[in-house]
Amino acid sequence: MHHLPNSFQISALSKDFISLKSLNQIPTIFESASLPILILGGGSNILPMDHFEGTVIHNEIVGISIIEENDSSILIEVGAGMNWHELVMYCVNQNWGGLENLALIPGTVGAAPMQNIGAYGIEAKDSIQTVHFYRISTKNFQSISNEDAQFGYRTSIFKTQLKNDCLITSVVFKLSKNHHPLHLSYGSIGEVLQNKNISNPSIADVAQAVIEIRQSKLPDPAKIGNAGSFFKNPLISKSTAEEIKKNFPEINVFEVDHQTSKISAASLIEGCGWKGKIIGNTGTYKNHSLVLVNHGNATGAEIIQLSKDIQASVFSKYGVEIEPEVNIIS
Repeated sequence: MHHLPNSFQISALSKDFISLKSLNQIPTIFESASLPILILGGGSNILPMDHFEGTVIHNEIVGISIIEENDSSILIEVGAGMNWHELVMYCVNQNWGGLENLALIPGTVGAAPMQNIGAYGIEAKDSIQTVHFYRISTKNFQSISNEDAQFGYRTSIFKTQLKNDCLITSVVFKLSKNHHPLHLSYGSIGEVLQNKNISNPSIADVAQAVIEIRQSKLPDPAKIGNAGSFFKNPLISKSTAEEIKKNFPEINVFEVDHQTSKISAASLIEGCGWKGKIIGNTGTYKNHSLVLVNHGNATGAEIIQLSKDIQASVFSKYGVEIEPEVNIIS
């Protein structure tokens, strides 16, 4: 048995474990691997149970190459096994704009299109042009464009139609080289920059502000096991959102379009009294109710139970269902 890496720091094992470092390995891996197969990046968005009776393929394909560039923009292809934050900081240091608001999100580049990661007013889909992957069922390498990837809020074709049928090998991003369109209005980015007396911020300033905000709110997985935000912010009808806001003014609601609103799962959970609560070996983080944590020796089953208890209390009080963002591996 092999240790299954995960940022929850749960002691979980897998039957087989394969380190994937090059494209040449891929066809033969799928011919010989024992089923089921789990394709793993950084292990930062999974909640494993004690044992996985199959093969874990750990994607370690890295590298950045320039596809093309002009005076205003650049296309880069990035190996799916590269650490996401390292990519963001590499781009910031090269003065390539577009990813700076996504600094310090844990995980690998391959996870970015999978769940269309997002933070502080930006989503991965805003910069992704193409995703290259290996299709397991057809045994060949394929590519999909941004337009066809069905990107949505924390979802994509890789979580729906192509779920469990592809291994993302690389992602192509289109980034700006100058006149960067900065996104400063979401969260407290503008406030942090103002406190530093930065009136004309660079993308490096924005990335640093995001890093500071995230570090103040989120626990370091190396110190406290966690997978970041455990639940998605629910999308509900605008009329339902207005009703909730009327009855519970403390709940944060954001308009998505004329018919749909996004409701803050963190404020729902906090409104039910869960923030900072410790239950056995688990609990919610003291600074962010969306983050479920392992205070030491927690099992996957304990964290699942906590998540179900939180879901039930939120539904009981507000009539809103919240869904996990984290992938549960059993």
